[in-house]
Amino acid sequence: MVISHDRIKHWGILYLTGWLPKKPRTHLRYRLFDQQRRGMLARGQVVMIRHPKTGSTWLRTLLTQLYHHRDGISPKRVFVADELALQKKGLPRWIISNGWYSLEHLIAEAYATNDVLIQNKKTLVLARHPGDIVVSWHRQYQKRTKAFKRELIEADVNPDGRIDWQAMDRWTFVQNPQLGLPAIIRYYNFWAKMAHRYDNALIVRYEDLRQNTEATLKQVTGLLGEYFTEEAYEKAIAFGAVENMRKLEKEGYFQNESLRLRDAQDPEALKVRKAQVGGFRGDLDEAQAQWVQNQIDTHLDRSLGYHSQDQSDQNV
Repeated sequence: MVISHDRIKHWGILYLTGWLPKKPRTHLRYRLFDQQRRGMLARGQVVMIRHPKTGSTWLRTLLTQLYHHRDGISPKRVFVADELALQKKGLPRWIISNGWYSLEHLIAEAYATNDVLIQNKKTLVLARHPGDIVVSWHRQYQKRTKAFKRELIEADVNPDGRIDWQAMDRWTFVQNPQLGLPAIIRYYNFWAKMAHRYDNALIVRYEDLRQNTEATLKQVTGLLGEYFTEEAYEKAIAFGAVENMRKLEKEGYFQNESLRLRDAQDPEALKVRKAQVGGFRGDLDEAQAQWVQNQIDTHLDRSLGYHSQDQSDQNV
């Protein structure tokens, strides 16, 4: 098993502060995690910015497989921090961050201010249709998000009181300005601006990765300056197929806690679910889905390609 130094520190902070009452516990965790994240950012070479439910686990699985076939990296541990560099000297150290929520604010601030911490970093921003993100994010938040993460997020977005996430139905969550679609639109407007501001930055859309996996994956490895054989790409893509990923999750193949099956009786609790493009329209009624698209058309950065006209052009 790969033992990540950064992950050990992460869980050490949680363990050592777990006995404190909520308010001082949250405050101390913010301070300690902030210090840790700054150290990770200083050491890291590649920053992956991903909102929950944008396919980052799938992309990291594909990359892990490529490194597995070329460098002998363990295929059972999808990297989340420094695992690649720990297994083979010379492989990149990654920072995987939402770049926005709770303790990850420092990442956004570093980019906004051109902090020395992010200079010369390669930056990968994962994008997905905000409608698909928000309905999947609702399930994730209710069924898979760890209690400590939820506590930190809620302390950040609503410091004056607790968010009753258990009572928040899908449509209420979608409209929520702190966690739902309005927040996701603000998130992508910021990161689209940052990606266009910096050299060595690439926006990768989930839809492109799904539609043309090999070509899009090669864009990513091109940013990294990495070369892999065609055979390695073929094997990685076959391994990352939705059916295989879902099967491996059910079998407990992966060492990552985030990829462990939480409830075998609840298909909604799977990490790997439908992996659909445009699936939000099946989760919302027609009026709700139209409201979502109208919000995107009105407020989202057009360069991301999720406006109605952009979608129509792509379907021609």
